[in-house]
Amino acid sequence: MSISRRFFLKSGLLLTSFGTPSSLLRILPQTHSSFDPWVEVHSENLQQNVAAIRQRVGGKPILAVIKNNGYGLGVLNVARILEPLPTIACLAVVKLQEAVVLRDGGIVKPILLMGPFDERNLEEMIARDIMPMVYTPVGSLLEKISAKRQKPVSLHLCVDTGIGRVGVPYRQAPDLIRGLASRSALRIDGTMMTFTEDQQLDEEQFARFQSLCRQLEREGINLGRKHAVSSFGLFQHADKFLDMVRPGMAIYGIYPEKEFRNTVMELRPAVSLKARVIVVKQLRKGESAGYNRAYVAQNDVWVATLPVGHADGLPRVATKGARIRIGTQLHPVVAISASHTIVELGAETSVNVGDAATVFDWQEGSRPEDFAFSCGGSVYDLTMHLNPLLPRTIV
Repeated sequence: MSISRRFFLKSGLLLTSFGTPSSLLRILPQTHSSFDPWVEVHSENLQQNVAAIRQRVGGKPILAVIKNNGYGLGVLNVARILEPLPTIACLAVVKLQEAVVLRDGGIVKPILLMGPFDERNLEEMIARDIMPMVYTPVGSLLEKISAKRQKPVSLHLCVDTGIGRVGVPYRQAPDLIRGLASRSALRIDGTMMTFTEDQQLDEEQFARFQSLCRQLEREGINLGRKHAVSSFGLFQHADKFLDMVRPGMAIYGIYPEKEFRNTVMELRPAVSLKARVIVVKQLRKGESAGYNRAYVAQNDVWVATLPVGHADGLPRVATKGARIRIGTQLHPVVAISASHTIVELGAETSVNVGDAATVFDWQEGSRPEDFAFSCGGSVYDLTMHLNPLLPRTIV
């Protein structure tokens, strides 16, 4: 089946950035136009958010989830800011490539790989002190690697208590865990579960996890640090923090749900997406902008074009209510293509070519949640789909 441009534009199909091979990143030139969009990473806000989480959980250690290119901030950028913080006990990613990037980038704190791996990967992982998240009977393989290195292998156990994603099903978990714990060459550093974020099932899930852990600990099995709570749970499950918490989005200063905002924690967004105006023009009444006449001027109006589009991670649903700040004014998004966005300026304007435009940042009214919620989009998609080729600046 061939997909035409018209079908693509009308269907809402979205080209998102799922990551770029490191080999490609190495060969691409690092020169950027002064008009290219860019991402800013606010290190003080990252640190402040960790402090807020630490206070919320009573000083318990934090397993910082920095998957998906550090939620769009750059995985190594985030790791270098978080690693010096004493409360950060471990860093977690889902892709092996990101774990390797962290080690090659000089990160020395424990790294947990929460994603899949195979026998070919294991030896290199262990050699780099990357801990696997285990939920299958790989004990004998890990034991061989331990013998070869003459050093115990650390791991985290993952138990599926009802989310149905990954993890050993809780009914089968006792036998698997006993088998792993019986091998002196293996060290269980942690045992984890993941909530479905359905209130009723969450309670049942936690009861299953607690029952399993009590049963195994009565047998003398050391399960390491137990952890269940991610960012959502920081707001909903204060009684379930266990030995360690595992936040992701909250570290970046973004509330996972609108109703959580400014409740039990003050979070400050640590990421912004910016661009510069490249065209300012006036449309006469009846003239249009964008493919398929996405926007038709009802009266004479000024519009501005920004060199940022859905290929950069700006969702096409932004035309359904999102606004972009230029100077101190917020302007509605009226058309988006792969590399360009058009905003309405009004009957008169003082906006000029070269003016900075903020898609989202840490200011009230322009937070990532404000942008996403205004157009019915997902704040998770908004940051994690930021194109990895965009330049990132620490501020």
